[in-house]
Amino acid sequence: MTALRVLQVGAGGMGRAWLGTVAADPDVELVGIVDLDLDAARAGAEHAGDPSIPVGTDLTVLAAETGAQAVLDITVPVAHHPVTLQALHAGLPVLGEKPAAQTVAEALSLAAAAEATGKLFMVSQSRRYNDQLVAFRQHVRGLGAIGGLGTRFAKAPHFGGFREQMDDVLLLDMAIHAFDSARYVLERDPVSVYCESWNPSWSWYRGDAAAAAVFAFEDDIRYVYDGSWCAPGAETSWNGDWRASGAAGTALWDGDHDPSSDLDGTAGTPSPAASAGHEIAGALTSFVHAVRSGETPDGEVHGNVMSLAMVEAAIASTRTGQRIVIDEVLERAHVEALAAERHDAVRDRLAAWGPVREALSAPVPTP
Repeated sequence: MTALRVLQVGAGGMGRAWLGTVAADPDVELVGIVDLDLDAARAGAEHAGDPSIPVGTDLTVLAAETGAQAVLDITVPVAHHPVTLQALHAGLPVLGEKPAAQTVAEALSLAAAAEATGKLFMVSQSRRYNDQLVAFRQHVRGLGAIGGLGTRFAKAPHFGGFREQMDDVLLLDMAIHAFDSARYVLERDPVSVYCESWNPSWSWYRGDAAAAAVFAFEDDIRYVYDGSWCAPGAETSWNGDWRASGAAGTALWDGDHDPSSDLDGTAGTPSPAASAGHEIAGALTSFVHAVRSGETPDGEVHGNVMSLAMVEAAIASTRTGQRIVIDEVLERAHVEALAAERHDAVRDRLAAWGPVREALSAPVPTP
């Protein structure tokens, strides 16, 4: 089968990781690199193993020149909305780095743009592509009625660059992985959240690098997140440390090794599940399959918005000191998206929605 011709936008630190992944995947062909910094784009081409790969600063122009069939949006979060919107309106499906956009309102705009253009927009929640997480969900399924799920996360990375200058850096840039995985494991969506975030005196981040949140999920399940990005010593896995409690027992996963469950003294032995692949390589494989088959992948923007809504609701809770209802976040974002939208077809799609939660969970309409 002919390789899918992809254009990558963004050749920075994360862009380099994607360039290496694309180069190693026989089902895709990198036909161009877009970056505002042409030197970075040229260096990216060298990193991908082919300095002759075309580079440019304009997505639409380079896509037309190279015959690209899809776009990888590996830009910084603030650029996700304009870059993905440009690609969709150019008639190209998009696989983008998380978060879907900087705000829920922008993510709703992109969901409506995907509807209006009939093109796939998939968000790479790369930590969902982990066979140990898949196995953990299988263990949780064996616990009967679930009462609670918790994640403890403690790391101390010194990134430099944009992350150390972000507002709400932990919640927006890292906790979204855990929030998204919690939705995957529980197979339910959030209802409300109370959250506090803070920045310890020794933190090297400008924004809050620590947070504690309690989410209420459907069926009265609680999900508790306790995280820090400035916690040196005895660090957890990058995936965090997980515990689920149910009527029949408890499931555990340390984020690095195979999970387990204890069914009141008996080890759980759940049925195995199909492999999900590994992190961004798994996301890329899923995207290529979706483009070729027309199937809706994990991470399709309508399904992914709720993970970003969890982040935005948690941040709103830290600002107000109040419990935040997720549906209120979604409805406010819908109003903002309608007011800001400049594309008639996208605005028409947004205006046609009923309650946002229902619009996001319905089958994705086509033009």
